[in-house]
Amino acid sequence: MRQKKPTVEEVRAAHGKRLPDILAPGLKVLFCGINPGLYSAAVGYHFARPGNRFWAALHASGFTESLLEPHEQNEMLRYGCGLTNLVARATSVAAALSTEELRHGRGLLQRKVRRYGPAWVAVLGKGAYRKAFRRPNAEFGPQEEELAGARLWLLPNPSGLNAHYQPPSLAELFRELCEVARS
Repeated sequence: MRQKKPTVEEVRAAHGKRLPDILAPGLKVLFCGINPGLYSAAVGYHFARPGNRFWAALHASGFTESLLEPHEQNEMLRYGCGLTNLVARATSVAAALSTEELRHGRGLLQRKVRRYGPAWVAVLGKGAYRKAFRRPNAEFGPQEEELAGARLWLLPNPSGLNAHYQPPSLAELFRELCEVARS
């Protein structure tokens, strides 16, 4: 069952909608996006906009055996991975989020991590991470700090709008985390 393409009206109406987290106790990696985009909120799946490279990077890096489609997001749990966002509400662009919202989201993320106990939390987006975690010089890769006992890893935002990271380099950055998380 492929996801249905939303209408323009459905995308517009998705402002403020939320996506359910994909969580279970003891995950190897909890992937944390910035917030849902309108397209994803309209269809009800994380990283669903055509052109988003999350699912391809996940597969190319070795996290999944096959290339998952957004509507198969619950399959992530089979691989010891989950999905959440720093901010739950959907917006047209992540830049619409305030620093205060991102910092509040960090607190909510901390509670989820405390409850579910993933080994790693991978935050997808340098700018959002720097604001939410008050780390203005953070770079991609493992972070020195922990969050409620979980190690932190910073990855690029997989949005197709992030032209700095093409699929091969994005997959390589995901692969580094995959190798560490599986060891």
